[in-house]
Amino acid sequence: MRQLPLDLAHSEARSRDDLVVGPSNAEAAALVDRWPDWPSPVAVLAGPAGSGKSHLAAVWREASGATALPPGRLGPEAVEAAGRGPVLIDDVDAAPIDETGLFHLVNAVRQHDTFLLMTSRRFPLAWGVSLPDLVSRLKAAATVEIHEPDDALLAAVTTKLFADRQVEVEPHVVQFLVRRIERSLSSAIEAVARLDRAALERKTRITRALAAQVVEAMEAGRGEEGRPDPGP
Repeated sequence: MRQLPLDLAHSEARSRDDLVVGPSNAEAAALVDRWPDWPSPVAVLAGPAGSGKSHLAAVWREASGATALPPGRLGPEAVEAAGRGPVLIDDVDAAPIDETGLFHLVNAVRQHDTFLLMTSRRFPLAWGVSLPDLVSRLKAAATVEIHEPDDALLAAVTTKLFADRQVEVEPHVVQFLVRRIERSLSSAIEAVARLDRAALERKTRITRALAAQVVEAMEAGRGEEGRPDPGP
């Protein structure tokens, strides 16, 4: 018999104290920490999905009091926000860029002597922007790349993800996961979520054997218990 776990949301701790810093994100963390002493009023954190961009953005928003705007709302509302203070746009390249809106936002940031932080999966020059004046503004932005994590950082983040769920896991299980999963924070997030659910269903601790089953299921594209993942 297996317990059916409730599908409860687990919030990830995103304070500065919760930020795990390693070689892959040290430059980005340093940029966030040195605010407002930035080389440019516009900054971009670029990195793959699950690399910690949103955590760094949350840290900066807490420190700066920035207004967070969704990528699709870069019209007059964004310009007005820049008139009040710093602005944050997380995952700016998640949708087609509103070039005119972003251009006016950057100008408003410069005019009001404030700041704009954007996160994206790609470098600004890969956003497909064609407006010459906006291209020029983006070239002047302080852009920092976040790389895939090394083993030490991935282990530290995996341990933190379990802690966010109030789950204690032996270090050797964490090390096993680090060696087996894809080297990305998004894979660590998925593995931790699957393991937590599987342990609840089976009413057991998270062991190396259970971790092996879950990782094998992930590699085969199945659910955490070895069942095929449902299609769309």
